[in-house]
Amino acid sequence: MPWLLFLLILSGNILAQTDEQTRDILRQIDDLWRGASSYAVSQMTVKTHHYTRSLKMQGWSLGKEKTLIKIIESLREKGTITLKSEDNIYTYLPKTDRTIRLTSGMMMGSWMGSHLTHDDLVKESRFEQDYDTRISFEGLRDGQKILEFTLIPLPEAAVIWGKVTLTVTAEDYLPLNQLYYDEDLQLARSFVFSDIKRLSGKNRPAVMRVIPADKPDEYTEFVYETLELDIPLPTTFFSLSQLKRR
Repeated sequence: MPWLLFLLILSGNILAQTDEQTRDILRQIDDLWRGASSYAVSQMTVKTHHYTRSLKMQGWSLGKEKTLIKIIESLREKGTITLKSEDNIYTYLPKTDRTIRLTSGMMMGSWMGSHLTHDDLVKESRFEQDYDTRISFEGLRDGQKILEFTLIPLPEAAVIWGKVTLTVTAEDYLPLNQLYYDEDLQLARSFVFSDIKRLSGKNRPAVMRVIPADKPDEYTEFVYETLELDIPLPTTFFSLSQLKRR
């Protein structure tokens, strides 16, 4: 076999293995906190220039189409429920015993005063399916062995970002940070992960902090207390008729 042909075949095999490894890592990140279904208890702290507030919540998910989040603390918001079903968001307000379906004009509003929007809840994407990905750095950074991926959205993907960079530990592929860039490739926000703990039988970051690029002194932080994955959940659990019973 000519050496050039041999090298081309070898190179193709290496690239195929690298692509498959990348897909496996992205799939692991996508499913780290969700799986096929999930139940979680977490604490959300929001710090802005004007206030700091904390909420405790329960959350359930089924795939990426259905999510239900119930506030259990503080007293002011206790019993408030957010339901995501397909592309719709509903909010149940216990004080008035009303369920509101959010209109398109309300989707960019802050969810529960955080640095996430209702639109973030609806347009949840998967790195594995929605982005073209390449390894942009591999080696030591700040004394830690890491892998950095650059993700460019596929033309048909329903995402608003121009680019995402994802940094994971080289040993066990746990996320360290995700940086989201707008269509002009300007940094819009950062997700920073920390406090590795055993959750649902596996090491995972227990803390996720969202930092807006235009307000670097502000943040929304989620601290996971409980996480159960791949639990039995019927689709009726996420129906409007069940909201008040929750």
